[in-house]
Amino acid sequence: MKREFPIIETDRLILREVIKEDSNDMLEYLSDKDVVKHMGLDPFQTEKDVLEEIEWYQKIFKDSTGIRWGIAHKDNGRIIGSCGFLNMHPKHSRTEIGYELNKEYWGRGIASEALEAVVKYGFQHLQLERIEALIEPANLASLKLLEKKGFEKEGLLRHYEFTCGKFDDLYMYSILKSDVLTT
Repeated sequence: MKREFPIIETDRLILREVIKEDSNDMLEYLSDKDVVKHMGLDPFQTEKDVLEEIEWYQKIFKDSTGIRWGIAHKDNGRIIGSCGFLNMHPKHSRTEIGYELNKEYWGRGIASEALEAVVKYGFQHLQLERIEALIEPANLASLKLLEKKGFEKEGLLRHYEFTCGKFDDLYMYSILKSDVLTT
């Protein structure tokens, strides 16, 4: 039996499953070097690159190892980013969160609104105890967002990933279910 992909609605956003018809919207931001520079990815070049990303979103959902929502703005319905979980570990009730947003929408509180909704969904519907975020130290906007949303910096993971021909240090941030219930 196929699970139904959950839809999350916020004041300005619909978080939903991305489909191949969203590929042009996604290519717009995934081809932007400023958007992907802290994601360990090279800018996407073609629609094929985006279709492979959409296939990965579908695979992690099917395999129950993650879930990635497309961020659609209610004003126009376009996909302007994504947010979701990867590397889910049900036995340990933990996962990693990731997100990106079209540069046109930076600084408007969109990422904050999406992140808050996805974290809430994880604690309420996926029985998560811990949500982690791995962030490059130079990604100041993301570090600020996580701290604003109650994530705590736990430490620096030195040379934790090898991406784009180099080793990257990453800060480990986390938020616990009890952190959200007390705020």
